[in-house]
Amino acid sequence: MHFSIPETESRSGDSGGSAYVAYNIHVNGVLHCRVRYSQLLGLHEQLRKEYGANVLPAFPPKKLFSLTPAEVEQRREQLEKYMQAVRQDPLLGSSETFNSFLRRAQQETQQVPTEEVSLEVLLSNGQKVLVNVLTSDQTEDVLEAVAAKLDLPDDLIGYFSLFLVREKEDGAFSFVRKLQEFELPYVSVASLRSQEYKIMLRKSYWDSAYDDDVMENRVGLNLLYAQTVSDIERGWILVTKEQHRQLKSLQEKVSKKEFLRLAQTLRHYGYLRFDACVADFPEKDCPVVVSAGNSELSLQLRLPGQQLREGSFRVTRMRCWRVTSSVPLPSGGTSSPGRGRGEVRLELAFEYLMSKDRLQWVTITSPQAIMMSICLQSMVDELMVKKSGGSIRKMLRRRVGGTLRRSDSQQAVKSPPLLESPDTSRESMVKLSSKLSAVSLRGIGTPSTDASASDVHGNFAFEGIGDEDL
Repeated sequence: MHFSIPETESRSGDSGGSAYVAYNIHVNGVLHCRVRYSQLLGLHEQLRKEYGANVLPAFPPKKLFSLTPAEVEQRREQLEKYMQAVRQDPLLGSSETFNSFLRRAQQETQQVPTEEVSLEVLLSNGQKVLVNVLTSDQTEDVLEAVAAKLDLPDDLIGYFSLFLVREKEDGAFSFVRKLQEFELPYVSVASLRSQEYKIMLRKSYWDSAYDDDVMENRVGLNLLYAQTVSDIERGWILVTKEQHRQLKSLQEKVSKKEFLRLAQTLRHYGYLRFDACVADFPEKDCPVVVSAGNSELSLQLRLPGQQLREGSFRVTRMRCWRVTSSVPLPSGGTSSPGRGRGEVRLELAFEYLMSKDRLQWVTITSPQAIMMSICLQSMVDELMVKKSGGSIRKMLRRRVGGTLRRSDSQQAVKSPPLLESPDTSRESMVKLSSKLSAVSLRGIGTPSTDASASDVHGNFAFEGIGDEDL
């Protein structure tokens, strides 16, 4: 997730009390919660009690006197770096203390009382599942409620995730992000105040070998079948006329397992497709459609006067990657903190091994750049678990003493050394800090328009490449 504190607000105290500065915490550019310095200090002190001062990043100190505007901006930057650092830490970022703080703050900011509500969750084929939940239920609670309603066994819940999606005018869905443990799904959707945003259930793994586990169960089989049929209908899975005829025949016979076995052999099976965007490969400002799956990013493009072409970028040949968020400067070239900023532009850039001795940066400009980055990271996680001889079940987040914790195997992975960062000479922009976190943080770096090598995290899976892979 992309955490930032892009702005502050001066707010009046309760019952006519003295004014105070509020810090707006954004996730993926959307307001998540509004907190005071004293609340963040309380979080810091609680984390220090639980984990020790040596584990925590630096926290901006208290001031005896009122802050000047420059000091307010300095504190905002320091608090932003603090929240990003805590979120990226495998221990702190997955702690119940940190996540419950964000959940409470989200609910208080959006002024949503705790009460029972009916929440609509979509399946991949558009079927609606209504579940009764509390507005204060976290993501895992809602996922478990959906699984219970569908009669999906507990040991298969971790194979699926809830995603925030946006329904477009043509009825198709655009994936915004995977819902995280620090948010309340009902509040997240309600706060967007638009009927086009929905919650969707979809499988959360990439390797089709794990389909076997899910297909052993009737409900799991039906969910996979519905998702695959939907992906074929929307053109996400590439099918020839003959393959389409065979699939249609299996559909008519209701041979779901055989249907899925055939679908597994098709190009882009199990991939997640993103909205049309722009890349600088093979040439600048090239319109592309990006899909993620099978340990790769696929770029489909059509150059002038040419047929549709596809370029595939394997995760194991990505040296590192980062996401940059920036906003164009307003006319005049200057911008005061938190004011006059335009729409955020997101870019995913990865350094790719084009040949044995040649690395090249490829940049994709898309509002879904963070979601692409999260997909890359989760594919790396699967590869690393498979390489270590583990199973996908070890990757799943589990309750430990009432909290969710990333697996020990994930926490132990370290990033390899990096090469130089890319040339970042671009038009004049205002930088927004944008540290990221996903299933885990390896491979996701600190983007900025003037990044140094230390700003980019490496892809540990890159080390496994040999000459035979090139």
